[in-house]
Amino acid sequence: MRVGTLIAIYFLIWWVTLFAVLPWGVRNQEEAGEVAPGTDPGAPAIHRVWSKLAWTTLIASVIFAILYVAYARGLIPIELLSKISAPPR
Repeated sequence: MRVGTLIAIYFLIWWVTLFAVLPWGVRNQEEAGEVAPGTDPGAPAIHRVWSKLAWTTLIASVIFAILYVAYARGLIPIELLSKISAPPR
């Protein structure tokens, strides 16, 4: 598989994982009891962007490694990939 393809697949996995990780541990301002004037009470009280990005990278790397090993060892047949990615008939 080409390097560009691997980077694109990793980016897609990372992006989907980011949206799965973003809601982890979020407490809104109303739950924290400190609503800043002029903001929505449902806005996050503390932004932990760097920890979310770190978790996203870790989880996406594990998912990518599992899928890459499965592909490299032939555990995912090309015929199956062709069948599930083909347009409907």
